[in-house]
Amino acid sequence: MKKVVKFGGSSLSGADQFIKVKEIIDLDKARRYVVPSAPGKRDGKDTKVTDLLYEAYALASRDKDFSRVFKKIEDRYNSIIEGLGLEISLADEFRTIKKNFKQKTGEDYAASRGEYLNGLLLADYLKYTFVDAAEVVFFDDDGNFDSAKTYKVMHERLEDVERAVIPGFYGSYSDGRIKTFSRGGSDITGSIVARSVKADVYENWTDVSGFFVADPRIITDPETIEMITYTELRELAYMGASVLHEDAIFPVRREGIPINIRNTNKPEDKGSWIVQSTGQKSKFIITGITGKKGFCSVNIEKDKMNSEVGFGRRVLQAFEDNDISFEHMPSGIDTMTIIVHQDEFMEKEQSVVSEINRLTHPDSIDIESDLALIAVVGRGMKSSKGTSGRIFSALAHANVNVKMIDQGSSELNIIIGVKNEDFENAIRAIYNIFVLARL
Repeated sequence: MKKVVKFGGSSLSGADQFIKVKEIIDLDKARRYVVPSAPGKRDGKDTKVTDLLYEAYALASRDKDFSRVFKKIEDRYNSIIEGLGLEISLADEFRTIKKNFKQKTGEDYAASRGEYLNGLLLADYLKYTFVDAAEVVFFDDDGNFDSAKTYKVMHERLEDVERAVIPGFYGSYSDGRIKTFSRGGSDITGSIVARSVKADVYENWTDVSGFFVADPRIITDPETIEMITYTELRELAYMGASVLHEDAIFPVRREGIPINIRNTNKPEDKGSWIVQSTGQKSKFIITGITGKKGFCSVNIEKDKMNSEVGFGRRVLQAFEDNDISFEHMPSGIDTMTIIVHQDEFMEKEQSVVSEINRLTHPDSIDIESDLALIAVVGRGMKSSKGTSGRIFSALAHANVNVKMIDQGSSELNIIIGVKNEDFENAIRAIYNIFVLARL
């Protein structure tokens, strides 16, 4: 068996965490390829190394003295070296980075050095081969990930390497300049490595024991999702759930490689499995509940709207012409509602309304702001009767008024619109009826 293991910033924040990581890797010899993040916060008052690098480079780019900030970065890595009793020295690396900062090599280069340096330390500590991500992860001249070149080069580079550390978060352009992924870039790197080496499992180690059915900031001690499909995860991630960056799904999804989300501080926990498909029934009818605030609805009414060819297209054209994307579009015989992000829409509100009037001549247009959208997701809903009814009943008992409901044809998710002020109560009500009461 062959496993790729990615460790997040909190998992590698200090020497004590490095020790935990090595113990985890040593427990399973199949854990052959390791993708580290930069050191994260050691406590609530601490600063992530990546943030320190951004701060130092911002000073350097303005020709300001960045030595004080850079000293903090050096101290972080030297404390790890001392704590682990390593003989490696990063002095030459620090000199090179400072030289490149002064030469204004770029913000992406600066941000990537956290993973690069952590990768050097972890490879030395584990006695694994270090492979610089800049040599195996590539971007085209427009800054888009070059999957074909990356998979070919990385596969060839790692084919004869038994055990390796490949830093996450960055790669390079064809001219060698460093380019970083967006937020969650180390997750993406881990997924790319897993696909390149044709891994059996991609383990993503973080500071939580998998995905929760609901946000722990709203629900006290929520249940963990034991198994979730890629499709369910996409629905939850799109609506705000975060543990794994959604772009990290695609490379492994194509190869059917399962992802296991694990907790570095509780390695005995089984965590959550993300799989292509499964015949296993979920523990509850629903898999997860998530959502976001800050939407508004544009409700358009017109008699016999349904018989007017092209009506919907013309409504959407008004939004497109104003460079506004829509989230959902529930409709009736004589009504059509467009759900959009409030902050994106409000400054162009009257321009959109004027164009809808000009293009469609509606009977009325009504706009409602301060809405929240809640996604109830689960493969078990398809085979369960009365799911929507139970949701409505739970919300009614919680005195939450439903402003909108939209269900996809896959029966995998139900989107509910409520007022921003009812968002948390609605999440609790839905969680209580499906998870606590198990109805």
